[in-house]
Amino acid sequence: MASRRWFHPNITGLEAERLLMERGFDSSFLARPSSSNPGDFTLSVRRNGEVTHIKIQNTGDFYDLYGGEKFATLSELVQFYMENGGQLREKNGEIIELKYPLNCADPTTERWFHGHLSAREAERLMLERGKNGSFLVRESQSKPGDFVLSVRTDDRVTHVMIRSQDNKYDVGGGHKFDSLSDLIDHYKRNPMVETSGSVVHLRQPFNATRINASGIESRVKQLHKENGCSNGWLWNGTTGNNEGGAGRGKGKAGFWEEFESLQQLECRHLFSRKEGLRPENRAKNRYKNILPFDDTRVRLKDVDPNIPGADYINANYIKNEEDPINSGSDITTFGKYYIATQGCLPNTIQDFWHMVYQENTRVIVMTTKEVERAKNKCARYWPEEGEVTEYGNEWKVRAVSRTSTADYTLREFLLQGTKPNFSESRRIYHYHFQAWPDHGVPSDPGCVLNFLHDVNARQESIAASLASSNQNVPCIGPILVHCSAGIGRTGTFIVIDMILDQIKRHGLDCEIDIQRTIQRVRSQRSGMVQTEAQYKFVYLAVLHYIDTVSQRMQAEKKSLQLGREYTNIRYKSETNVSTNSIMSDTSISTSTPTTLSTLSTSTYSLRPK
Repeated sequence: MASRRWFHPNITGLEAERLLMERGFDSSFLARPSSSNPGDFTLSVRRNGEVTHIKIQNTGDFYDLYGGEKFATLSELVQFYMENGGQLREKNGEIIELKYPLNCADPTTERWFHGHLSAREAERLMLERGKNGSFLVRESQSKPGDFVLSVRTDDRVTHVMIRSQDNKYDVGGGHKFDSLSDLIDHYKRNPMVETSGSVVHLRQPFNATRINASGIESRVKQLHKENGCSNGWLWNGTTGNNEGGAGRGKGKAGFWEEFESLQQLECRHLFSRKEGLRPENRAKNRYKNILPFDDTRVRLKDVDPNIPGADYINANYIKNEEDPINSGSDITTFGKYYIATQGCLPNTIQDFWHMVYQENTRVIVMTTKEVERAKNKCARYWPEEGEVTEYGNEWKVRAVSRTSTADYTLREFLLQGTKPNFSESRRIYHYHFQAWPDHGVPSDPGCVLNFLHDVNARQESIAASLASSNQNVPCIGPILVHCSAGIGRTGTFIVIDMILDQIKRHGLDCEIDIQRTIQRVRSQRSGMVQTEAQYKFVYLAVLHYIDTVSQRMQAEKKSLQLGREYTNIRYKSETNVSTNSIMSDTSISTSTPTTLSTLSTSTYSLRPK
């Protein structure tokens, strides 16, 4: 399971009820130590405006609900009942659903805290990427509520148990500390000695990039602090100077460290790019060294097999290979994928439109101007409004309409092929984002979030229309995104969209990992998210989104109390205000209903304030 932050080690039943009623929704839940049976646990679930407490037995051999399925760990028990909706039932047969974990605040904001990480995974990470003296702190899997200090020593990993008792921390003897940070600082200055005589030095933290989405503000503050930024990038999304790699300050930590680690990881994963190097294909690449990976490249179909390289275009499929937990099949969210490609050259426009039609792409996102700083970035591949242009005697494009906002231009095209199997006319929407500065990144993420909202609203509307059509038409294809090289701005837009989709699916308490998401995307097209400034911008855009959603949720709670309806909270932007409200979150579905043995439960209602 990705996270076990639903475990609250230091709360009572009444405190659990208060938290669930104030912060949760129906089907929100948390786990906590049992107040009546030390060593056992309690699952507290909000249902129908009340809280149900379910006893969890810990026999020393397994965990269970005083009957029914048995599990090796508390995490496995909770994961099972989350994934198998209908397995958990009241005595009267009423289903108890676990949908929304109500997460506990981390015991520290330090980046060396990794939360729910297994010993095996800690060892793998530190042996692959750490150094002798690297250390991290993680939650104990065997003793919920305690922690483990994992340290790389002499090319092996030592694990030291950290006990948490009465809001104090110790390593099984000796000093007791008020916080994990105090404990770590002490043992940095005073190394521990193993029973074998080996000295355990805590030299450099092995920092986590996985965070709880709702805690991104603290992480951004911490990264800026480590960057040493008294000027330039600020945690709230404003910027004093954003040119090039601006905003680093003098510190080589924080954002710089995370981005540099990403660069080092990419050096270890070199994939084949032979097709782009073939002599017949070299003239089709805008930049001779920015080539598509062979295994994820888009191959053009229905082309002349006698022409060498006829199936080649500099483009890759990009999918979000997220963990399979809670995945689904809804094409508008779960089945969403992208094509990342370069800006057209005059000799690749025909292939570009071939790809759009072949993949049933209906939405194109262009994130560059045709010319920037006196350099050609993308050949114009569309006609002027009201005109029809034929490309390569194979594709006809009619420009139907053109509308402009402060940040982007929307063009509507009709695309039709001259060959019989491409003769059906298709409506294509071209979103041309023009608020990206020639240097650096936008000063305010709001304009990008508004833009992505409008792009996704269009994609989902078309997908729904095609799905409801009685005609035998294929499902909507990928969103096509391009800039000039098809990696920097293109990667930034795609990664932001992926992270936001993850939060929309799983809620503000889900765990996100921006660095790992970029790493996954880079395994499908090299160099995606090119600069440290773009890397920071992803963080700031996600922060801006979460701030906006939190404001909307607060407004909705007030509206329920006041009997009013709030429907138009938007992403604030210096240059653009969308006319649409932000997209609603989606819930996590559960699976097949089955019965379970009777549970011991007690229910308490919330007293009105």
